[in-house]
Amino acid sequence: MRGKKVVVGVSGGIAAYKAAELVRLLVRAEAHTTVAMTRNATRFVTPLTFEALSGHRVIWDMWADAGAPMDHITLGQTSELIIIAPATANFIAKAACGVGDDFLSTLILAATAKILICPSMNSQMFNHPAVQENLNRLRQRKIAVMEPGHGQLACRTDGPGRLPEPADIMELAHVLLSKHDLSGLRILVTAGPTQEPLDPVRYIGNRSSGKMGYALAETARRRGAAVTLISGPTNLIPPFGIEYREIKTAEQMRDAVFAHRPESDIIIKAAAVSDYRPRASAAHKIKKGKDSLNLELVKNPDILSELASKKAMPRCLLVGFAAETEDLLTHAKKKMKSKALDMIVANDVSGEDAGFETDTNRVKIVYKDGQVEDVPLMTKTEVADVLLDRIKTIWESRVDA
Repeated sequence: MRGKKVVVGVSGGIAAYKAAELVRLLVRAEAHTTVAMTRNATRFVTPLTFEALSGHRVIWDMWADAGAPMDHITLGQTSELIIIAPATANFIAKAACGVGDDFLSTLILAATAKILICPSMNSQMFNHPAVQENLNRLRQRKIAVMEPGHGQLACRTDGPGRLPEPADIMELAHVLLSKHDLSGLRILVTAGPTQEPLDPVRYIGNRSSGKMGYALAETARRRGAAVTLISGPTNLIPPFGIEYREIKTAEQMRDAVFAHRPESDIIIKAAAVSDYRPRASAAHKIKKGKDSLNLELVKNPDILSELASKKAMPRCLLVGFAAETEDLLTHAKKKMKSKALDMIVANDVSGEDAGFETDTNRVKIVYKDGQVEDVPLMTKTEVADVLLDRIKTIWESRVDA
C-alpha cells in the first residue's frame, strides 16, 4: 500500500466510528489517505478526528472555501481506490441511481478509481429488495461490494448489516490494488508447527510461528490466486478470502494436504512439521516420578517425499523450506534432491532477525539447476512477494515447455 492514493468515504451511519480505525490502518500501511464525508456523517464523528488520523484536510462540504473548486472531480480521478465505509442504504441508492447531490456522491460519479462499497445498516434494511437490487446494480458496474458482517447491531437486532471489520476491509483493499498475475492458479500453502501429543496436556513441538506461511498465503491471495492454507496451531488470524484448514499433528497435516492435492497447481510447504512423534500417547497426564523418563519416538510421514513420489498431475509444482542452524546450503541442496523439489527456500533460523517468531526474514533460494539467489533481510510479506515472483517464473516455464 506504500504510496497508493486512497479515499475513504464516510456516510452517515452509526458505524462511522469504525472508519477511524480503517484510516489508521491505511496510514500505517503508508497509503496516502484522504477522507471525504457526508454532512450527516459529521454528526457521528467530527472531521477533526479524521484530519488528525490522516494528516490531510477532510472534505465534507461541496461549497467550502478551503477546498479547490474541482475537488469533487480531481480527487476521484487522481486516486487509485475509493472505499465507502460505512455505506448506508441511502448512499447506496444514490450511487446506484447516479444521484450527485453532495460532495461524496458527486465524487463517486466522476471517479475513475476503483470503488469498494462496504454496506452497514439494519438487517431488515439490508435484506430489503430495493437495497439488494441497488447493490446488484453496483456490482454490474464492476464496483466491488463487500458482504457485511453478521451479529448484534446498534439497533439491538441480530443479523447481517454490521460494517466489516476494518482489518478485513483493509485486506480487500490490498487485493483490489495488487497486480493479479496469479489469477487462475490454485496454490496450497502449509504453515506453522505441528504438535505431537505425549499425553492430554503435553506435546512435542517447535518454535514456528507460522508467519512466513501466512504471509505467502495472504500475498498469493492478493495477487489473484485461489489459496488453501493448512496450518498447525498458531496465534495468527487466517488471512481474509482464503480456504483455511487447521490441524495439529503431522499425520493430520498429511491427510489435509493429500485431500487438497488433486486441485492444486502449486504446493508450498512452509510448515515446520515434526520429524518424530511418540510411539504412544498416554491416556492421562504423565505424573512426576522417576528422575528420568524415556520416550520412544517413531518417524512421522515425510509429506514432501510422498508428494514428489505421487505426481499424478505432472504440472504440480513443489516448493519446500529448509530451516537450519548450520551448513545451510548443504542441507538445503540435499533436501531438494532427495524430495525432488522444484525450488527450496533456505533460511538460518539461529539469527535473531530471521526465521522463527520474527517479522523479518533473510533467505536463500535454491533452484533445480544449482543456482542460489540471496534474498536480503526484508519483512516476511516482502519475502513472500519475491518467492511468488520466482515461483510464477518456474510455473510459466513449465507451461510453455
